[in-house]
Amino acid sequence: MAETKSDSVSGGGPWIPLESNPEWAVKAGLVASQAHFEDIYGLDNELLGMVTEPVKAVILLFPITSPYEQKRREEDLRIAREGQHPVDPTVFWMKQTSDVTFAPESPIEKFIDVCKDKTPEERAKILESTKLFADIHEDAASGGQTSVPTDLDTDLHFTCFVRAPNPPSREEEQPVGPGGMRLLELDGRRGGPIDRGESSEFLKDVAKFVRNSYVAYTANLNFSMIALCGGPSLE
Repeated sequence: MAETKSDSVSGGGPWIPLESNPEWAVKAGLVASQAHFEDIYGLDNELLGMVTEPVKAVILLFPITSPYEQKRREEDLRIAREGQHPVDPTVFWMKQTSDVTFAPESPIEKFIDVCKDKTPEERAKILESTKLFADIHEDAASGGQTSVPTDLDTDLHFTCFVRAPNPPSREEEQPVGPGGMRLLELDGRRGGPIDRGESSEFLKDVAKFVRNSYVAYTANLNFSMIALCGGPSLE
């Protein structure tokens, strides 16, 4: 993820920045027969069509730039002042404080269960104090395809996109009608989940938003996207 200056877990050092490589997820409890990650090679429809459906989530690795930071601060202030479209309350989001980053009784399932009634800040503290996640993170970072940098400061950051129904649809247990799904961005550096509008074709909607709100603001090409897809990997 992005900043690597704060004290962290299991020894008090910063967490090593991860590559855009999801292999750590299996160690955390991802069931390989039920879900897997795939690379997204581009934002045009032909390349998006190569991704196995259904897509459950998209993770974006992007460069932090001055224009982006300005835009982020302005949007955070606007949301704090004016609010936004209601967000499904069952969506799990936590504040990023460390510089990081599901089978029954898996580490991630236990973590979510413990954190379900906690605030985003309390969830972050629990993550920081869970040695298992620090060990998984360090193993994934140290075992990557590139060597671990001596300078852990980085200008790259991860954010995640998911789709969720309008709150009344789920709370009232009603079927989600046309236009009832919302695109959400989950970024631990923000103040909470951010509603990005209606979503009818999830992957295409994410690609459009990334193109218009991220790629358009920089000439830096250090972007990477992976999709969490349902079912086992076909490879």
